[in-house]
Amino acid sequence: MRRAITNGSPLPAPAAAPAAAPATAPATAQAARHARNAPWPYTRLDVAAARAAGHPPHPIRQFVLKTRSRCNLACTYCYVYEMADQGWREQPVAMAPATAALAAQRIAEHAAAHDLPRVDLVLHGGEPLLTAPAALAAPVEAVRAALAAASPRTRITATVQTNGTLITRGRLTALAAAGIRVGVSLDGGLPAHNTRRVDHAGRPGFGAAARGLRLLARHPDSYAGLLCVVDLDQDPVETYESLLAFAPPTVALLLPLANWSAPPPRGPGRRPGGPGTPYADWLLAVFERWWHDGERRTRIRLFEEIIALLLGLPATTETLGLAPAATAVIETDGSIEQADSLKSAYEGAAATGMALDTHSFDELLDHPGLAARQLGRDALAAGCRACDLVEVCGGGHYPHRYRAGEGFRQPSVYCADLQVLIRHIATAVQHAAVQHAAATTAGRRHATTAHPPVAHPPAAAS
Repeated sequence: MRRAITNGSPLPAPAAAPAAAPATAPATAQAARHARNAPWPYTRLDVAAARAAGHPPHPIRQFVLKTRSRCNLACTYCYVYEMADQGWREQPVAMAPATAALAAQRIAEHAAAHDLPRVDLVLHGGEPLLTAPAALAAPVEAVRAALAAASPRTRITATVQTNGTLITRGRLTALAAAGIRVGVSLDGGLPAHNTRRVDHAGRPGFGAAARGLRLLARHPDSYAGLLCVVDLDQDPVETYESLLAFAPPTVALLLPLANWSAPPPRGPGRRPGGPGTPYADWLLAVFERWWHDGERRTRIRLFEEIIALLLGLPATTETLGLAPAATAVIETDGSIEQADSLKSAYEGAAATGMALDTHSFDELLDHPGLAARQLGRDALAAGCRACDLVEVCGGGHYPHRYRAGEGFRQPSVYCADLQVLIRHIATAVQHAAVQHAAATTAGRRHATTAHPPVAHPPAAAS
């Protein structure tokens, strides 16, 4: 078998494909675009050979339904509308009921085939709350009905990810009735943190989002949490403390979607690509405040995931660790895509050429873009595979590894930041464990001193 040497590791190279029916022009153009922009994995991975080498497919467990393709905000950094991929322009404004019904059938089919105990649904956009309250829950109810018929053991968790500006009592009531929790994207708890989150006329969206969040905070059972992209221009502790005013059960701090060909901002006074670890510095300021707080006022997903991985526990996110990717996106037109964070890399980076009416989710599992994200360590650059942090870092978030013309087999563009962040947290956890052990030992000694054992006389001989 031919084998390709990529970054020092032998991996299966694609064998010659059997003769097939001529591809359509869009499919041919899409394949050429993948091959040109991302040779890894699109021309350097033989999925069949990877299967034979011991990499089985892993079923999809999270389904992102793009119920709306348009948004009422025009955030200046949005990866859907402002980055490399402009495919949203060709999408229907809203997902039709027939498309949602077909998505439900495909999801139930996949769950039944793999005996999945649970599937996670995410209503996404665009802005999914542009849907009328009465219709908000329809896609989730359709999946529930399909699962009841095809895979009754499978349960559902459902969330909607929103910018928060359209949260109303009516929408919250409809979502709560359907068991759909609400996650909100926000850049901080003050207007100054959210200057990039504006509507199409340039007006700030923070006021409406803050009103929606205050309303959501009164319904804790419906509150999934906050998502916040790290902004080096903002004070980290102030950002964190201000978010606490909205009583989030959890906060997800995300590194900006960037890569080697489109590097992340370096913050005030730093040149792009310059030395230092500004993102680690920002995050560690928050970590120290959160870690040493007298009470745990919220969960911070990034820190908890790192701690779990350091302790050898499984990760629940695709941004860290070596767990296989298990997310599929369904666009408003019914096309099946990979995680839409890939849209930050190049035009069509998330595309698979598959659609609900022609493909199953099992077929998606053999798409090289998804299969590469299920290879674990074997998908990583040589330096990543040799790193002592690989089990925790996992090479970093997949889109952060991209380099134009090479693909997704580099270290994360945030590699240095991740190393500093993980090592600092590891030290904090180790120190806490030592302190806990010392306190436990001291407590036992105190108990022994305060209550010495009673000497009992020997039993009398009979």
